[in-house]
Amino acid sequence: MIYLDNSATTKPDDSVVQSYTKVATDFFANPSSIHIAGGEVEKLVSESRKQIASLLGIHEREVYFTSGGTESNNMAIQGIAYAHKKRGNHIITSTIEHPSVLETCQQLEREGFQVTYLPVNKTGKISVDELRQSIRKDTILVTLMHVNNEIGSIQPIEQVAELLKEWPTTHFHVDHVQGFGKVSLPYWHEGIDLISISGHKIHGLKGTGLLLKRRGLTLQPLLYGGGQQDTLRPGTENPAGAVSLAKAMRLALEQKKNYPTITTLNQILRSRLKDIPSVRINSPDDAIANILNFSVLKFKPEVLIHALGEEGVMVSTKSACSSKQNEPSHVLLACGFDTKETAAAIRVSMHMNQSKEDIETFLVVLHEKIKNIEKLMG
Repeated sequence: MIYLDNSATTKPDDSVVQSYTKVATDFFANPSSIHIAGGEVEKLVSESRKQIASLLGIHEREVYFTSGGTESNNMAIQGIAYAHKKRGNHIITSTIEHPSVLETCQQLEREGFQVTYLPVNKTGKISVDELRQSIRKDTILVTLMHVNNEIGSIQPIEQVAELLKEWPTTHFHVDHVQGFGKVSLPYWHEGIDLISISGHKIHGLKGTGLLLKRRGLTLQPLLYGGGQQDTLRPGTENPAGAVSLAKAMRLALEQKKNYPTITTLNQILRSRLKDIPSVRINSPDDAIANILNFSVLKFKPEVLIHALGEEGVMVSTKSACSSKQNEPSHVLLACGFDTKETAAAIRVSMHMNQSKEDIETFLVVLHEKIKNIEKLMG
């Protein structure tokens, strides 16, 4: 199988699975228990937190384990909204965020919060000047994704962070799920308050993730009971998940050295796809290298995806969270693409060890399938 749907999920690394299995099997005690076995497990969780903090150059008390990106995003956005609503009820985000951000903001709107959805240009980027003009005295949160999961556009996070240093009561949350291990982020930046990371996007396990929260920042918990993780994320901790996540994050940062190779593969994809008359490339030139979104005009993407799948090549349409819905991509629509282009979009997303042979095979199979389907269409 040639797997090119890594933005949806990645294959867990063998060593990550082994670390999870080892802890789950041999260190199964509850880390909150006061007996020796519980203390040993608590130490494993603490060591994992320290390892992650060391990798990112932050303090260990800023690391909170979660079940993944969706929970982390909800914790950040709702946590700020409910904790700071007496001071303000205005939130700023963009029109191309992940559903876990957009739908959370929409729910908060139903509860009386006001949300500004910043537009993006053709390349999927917001305007920092427009963001500046949107900030109000009652703005309590700006939440933006670092890398878009459908087209790979990279937001100017550091510029936004610098801007928000001028607004100390406006907090900044970054959805870093698609960026970690590929593009750099200053985790220690004083303008960034909250960062979401997911394990299964970096060859870790599903159900693992974290929220980085700057010390001193107040969030209202979404759950209550037990008091674990400073009461912000209570409930019995997942020691095996914590250990495996620390392992996956270390490996992801090590594999970041392969990014230039992925950039070369992206260039091969772009060059060869442009030779196919019916193909239009949707990802901007300066997008992240491992994601390439394109449209095959007059084709239903699910037809091509199934045809490629029959040959063992796996690609996708849009966000896995909404890929089974028939609506056009909200990301491409927001970027100004017409309905025909959005309805025909396909996403190729590579992992950091993808081979040139995988890409060559994909291109050959894609070209053959397009020709075959065009013959059938007459």
